Amino acid sequence: MQTFRRVLAMAVLGALAVAAATPAAIAANTVADNSGIDLSGMDHAVKPGDDFFSYANGTWVKNTQIPADRSSTGPTQDLEELTEQRTADLIRNMAKTHPAPGSNDRKIADYYTAFMNEAAIEKNGLASLQPELDRIAAIRTRDDLARVLGGELRADVDPINATNFQTENLFGLFVTQALEDPAHNMAYLLQGGLAMPSRDYYLSQDSDMAGFRAKYQAYVTSLLKLADTPDAEAQAKAIIALETKIAQAQENLVDSEDVHKASTVWSAGEFAQKAPGLNWNIYFQAAHLGNQRQFDLWQPAGIIGLAALVGSEPIDAWKQLLRYHAIDNAASLLPKAYADLRFDFYGTTLEGTPQQTERWKRAVDAASDDLGDAVGQVYVKHYFPPSSKAKVQAMVKNLLATFDERIDTLAWMTPATRAKAKEKIATLRVGVGYPDTWRDYSTLVIRPDDALGNHQRAIELRFQYALAKLGKPVDHGEWWMTPQTVDAVNLPLQNALNFPAAILQPPFYDPNADDAANYGATGATIGHEISHSFDNTGADFNAQGKLENWWTPQDAAHFKADTQKLVEQYNHYEALPGLFVNGQQTLGENIADVAGLAVAYAAYHKSLHGKPAPVIDGLTGDQRFFLAYAQSWRAKTRDAELRQRLATDVHAPDSLRAQTVRNIDGWYDAFKVQPGEKLYLTPDNRVKIW
Repeated sequence: MQTFRRVLAMAVLGALAVAAATPAAIAANTVADNSGIDLSGMDHAVKPGDDFFSYANGTWVKNTQIPADRSSTGPTQDLEELTEQRTADLIRNMAKTHPAPGSNDRKIADYYTAFMNEAAIEKNGLASLQPELDRIAAIRTRDDLARVLGGELRADVDPINATNFQTENLFGLFVTQALEDPAHNMAYLLQGGLAMPSRDYYLSQDSDMAGFRAKYQAYVTSLLKLADTPDAEAQAKAIIALETKIAQAQENLVDSEDVHKASTVWSAGEFAQKAPGLNWNIYFQAAHLGNQRQFDLWQPAGIIGLAALVGSEPIDAWKQLLRYHAIDNAASLLPKAYADLRFDFYGTTLEGTPQQTERWKRAVDAASDDLGDAVGQVYVKHYFPPSSKAKVQAMVKNLLATFDERIDTLAWMTPATRAKAKEKIATLRVGVGYPDTWRDYSTLVIRPDDALGNHQRAIELRFQYALAKLGKPVDHGEWWMTPQTVDAVNLPLQNALNFPAAILQPPFYDPNADDAANYGATGATIGHEISHSFDNTGADFNAQGKLENWWTPQDAAHFKADTQKLVEQYNHYEALPGLFVNGQQTLGENIADVAGLAVAYAAYHKSLHGKPAPVIDGLTGDQRFFLAYAQSWRAKTRDAELRQRLATDVHAPDSLRAQTVRNIDGWYDAFKVQPGEKLYLTPDNRVKIW
């Protein structure tokens, strides 16, 4: 699933999925089909007014099989595969040229070599993990426990998924500008402590979730036995019992998305009184945060509950949990027996993926994560020419101008709110392709025979990078994605957008394709990200990224009433038998889909400069626009993966997001949609955000 997302520079995100077949088909489509629409993938037996996703994609869905090594398939995954192949070729060429020791190219090549060196991984066994295991084994007191917990804190929070972020470390760290003070960076603490994807996997009474818990018990036991653990079965039960208590202490996803609840700042000295159970002085010293005077708690109730568990649960139970988490976290880079066992549970059981991806793909993905900007520099040099960047920037400019014009036409918006909205548009930073400043990897030690050690040192460097931002001016141009990432993001705290190079290529964006298709796919994506600055979360951040609601009460009330219609609309979508979308959980992304599509549609018409759109392949411009949008959501997903997304994701399933068209008046005219058809909404019930 592709996820065009938003970030509270550390939180609430959004997404969007897209369309096609294989990397070869992507290239073929680009050359042969100037309409930008895959005509062969449509199903004309379906009325567009009954199910627009199936009308646009039904034949593709019928004829497409999910590859054995994927939990879903679609154009995003195909583009990711194409990007992987290109990156792998670049890395292999680096190795052949024998780059200078210490250079980024050498580090990338050595990282890849180490990941592919299975013989060395088998020989190393648990050696790279042993220092961590020894620290855990040496715990004797609660102070020792606090010291180890602090020592394992890392900046491993995914900024793109911070609200539903999960780490096996008890807490996660995120460093970005303060919610109340755009001039200074803040250390944010987030809840963690679980190995499965979310608290629902431990607490839900759903029968499938209960089945996952039984299989998790078997997995934990098997992993512990593999690591020569005495009484593995008993330890597994104790570990899962403690994880279940951690899940009960955590805040749920909907509450985690509430930025106002996240604006909880404590001084370092307040932790002992407000969150007893953990020796916070020792914890912060071990985490290299001893000099920080204050912290923001993203999920305060969760952090209070987790600290209490540190004080109440037996030390031996914590030692068992920490040892298991250390092995589980590292298993993918341990000998084959560990890696296969981990994939069998997390990949096959939880996501329904029968087969693990080829090792070279995993090596490329790992290098792209741990040496992201170094790999990105090489990637854009070969695959993102200045001409592509210029064309996307022109589209962005048109979309921003359209959004600005639409703000002027909103009769319900008061002048005070309108002025603030226009200020946000005028100051919005839009990054296209790649950052202005690249990260420095000069101090990172990469060895060609130490795959796990390389990963551990890369995580440590990321942690040091985050710590180094504390006490320094905020970099409002900081990127949170690498150029080779097939995704996009809105950053409310920075009032900025990132559109990486990898997403700005066919089938999502083709500089040689018809404008209708580009506006329907990429234009709607850009509009989606822009609109996040003005949705239920964006309204809480001003043009400088400060947490400050800039809407008048009457404007906020109007917006809430309109968006409640969207909550109800999505609450009625049944994603799996008996399992419905949570309209409140997905509200921010659903708002962005509606608003982004509406703005892209208006911008497309603006780009025609009053001239009629040509008919191509028998399709009008409007038909191509809406079909491109629906085909951009083309995807097939395994039931287990879909169930996981419904529990953990703030985005609705891809096929349902394609039905967003039912809120746009122009879609009804383009496809002659009539009352009585399943997607038909009366004009009063169509949600119009902007």
